Parts: sequence; C-alpha cells; structure tokens
Amino acid sequence: MKSVLSTKKLSLSQRELLINASVSLVEYNAIKIEFEPFTIPQKIKYAIFTSQNGVNSFFQNLSNNKTSINNVVVENCLCVGEKTRTLLEQYGVNVIKTTEYATELAQYLVENHKNDWFYFFCGNIRSDEIPSKLTENDISFQEIVVYKTSLNIKRIDRQFDAVLFFSPSGVRSYISENKLDTSIAICIGTTTASEAKKYCENVVIANATTVESVIAKAVKTLKSYD
Repeated sequence: MKSVLSTKKLSLSQRELLINASVSLVEYNAIKIEFEPFTIPQKIKYAIFTSQNGVNSFFQNLSNNKTSINNVVVENCLCVGEKTRTLLEQYGVNVIKTTEYATELAQYLVENHKNDWFYFFCGNIRSDEIPSKLTENDISFQEIVVYKTSLNIKRIDRQFDAVLFFSPSGVRSYISENKLDTSIAICIGTTTASEAKKYCENVVIANATTVESVIAKAVKTLKSYD
C-alpha cells in the first residue's frame, strides 16, 4: 500500500479520498496559526484577503469586540482562492475579484485599481507579491497582520511515498527535522513548489489550489508508479 504524509490535518471527507484509493495516511499540522488582535477600520472600501485564516481572524476579531459586520462597512473584497471567496460570502461580504494566485491578483489590482486605497489583511509570514507590486506602482494600501504563523517542528522517523505540502512554511517546518529523499512532494501551488524544489527534485503541483486537488494529484501520481 502506498503511503502519504500530510503536513496539514485533513477533514474526514478529505481522509476518505485517500482511504478509498487504498492509500495509507499519516497527518500532522506542520505549522501553527494564532489569531492576532488588531484594530479594524470602521470603513473599508477595498479589502484584500489571501487566505481563509485571514478571513477567520478578521471576523473573530469582530466577534471578540462585540462588533457586527454591519457596524464595520466592508464594501468590496478581493481575494486569493475559491475557498477564501466562499468563506467571505458566507459572512455576507461582497467579493468582486478572485484569483488562484497572489501574483494574478496583484496584476489585476495594477490594471484595474490604480487610484484606489486597500487594506491588506494577512499573516506575519506572507508572500511579497501583492505588497511589492502595489508599492512599485504607487498604489496606496495598509497592511494589517491578523494572524501569526509559527513552525511546528516534528521529527518523523520513516519515509513516505508522497508528502503533501500546503505552504512554503509547511515545507520549511518539515525539512527542519526530516528529509524528502525518495518521497514525492505534492504541492498546493507554485510558491510552495518553489520552496520544495530547494530540497528535492521530485515535485508535483496540484491542478488547483485546494486541499482536495492536492489529494487528487497525490492519488493520481502514486497510481502512475504502480
């Protein structure tokens, strides 16, 4: 039986995708996420979110301060990832643009919002694509750190046919105490893959930036080795 290590704990339905494909699973969270307190502006014309963690922290902060979304006017959101969009819409926020990668959203902002002001809600370890692109093009924004990412370093004394990675931080955490050796690194996107390529040659990128797509790519890749 093929074996997979997931550097993120999966939901029951996600685990079943592997179990039904006769793939054994070991899982742990390679990174820790802690929501940070922050001051939310009362009026936000354009908000940028690049992860579900950012969205959840934003609305938990509202809840902790006994403030409803009606008291903080968020007119428009732009985000990275369909699941981030879905989460924002569940909170009743208007999402005007969604892209798969931060680089794509950065380019969209430059081409369509040159004279607008943005609030960028992000983690302490975030990719530089959006801030650098906005700065280069003199687009006004304020970056607000709403959650903190730290590495959950763990030594795992065995090899797996594939290791699933969901962020560059997850790669760095795993590599701190382990080697990929003959394992295939299955990555959620190009940024994560770029980090994995520093440590192994056998890197595969999922077709979409979702956990389910990473799992599907792992199953398909491992079957090709049978």
